[in-house]
Amino acid sequence: MSPLVVVIETIGWIGALLVLGAYVLLVLEKLESRSAAYQWMNVVGSACFVVNSGWNGAIPSASLNVVWCAMGLYALAKLARARREPPRA
Repeated sequence: MSPLVVVIETIGWIGALLVLGAYVLLVLEKLESRSAAYQWMNVVGSACFVVNSGWNGAIPSASLNVVWCAMGLYALAKLARARREPPRA
């Protein structure tokens, strides 16, 4: 196996561990779905899947993970906006 293939496969496994880990922590109530940690784990994990599935020609999987990553980035932007806004009375 070439070094590049090893890197691509490692990236895929890191993505799998991040997405699965985020879900496990959510189910165990160690993270909340609106937490930055949960969203970052999904963003980075899905980005890793985009690299791996794109490299391997799995376009439906790559496309799904582009959307998954975008949703996580949207959630992170919402969290950032909420932190900047003053609390409502």
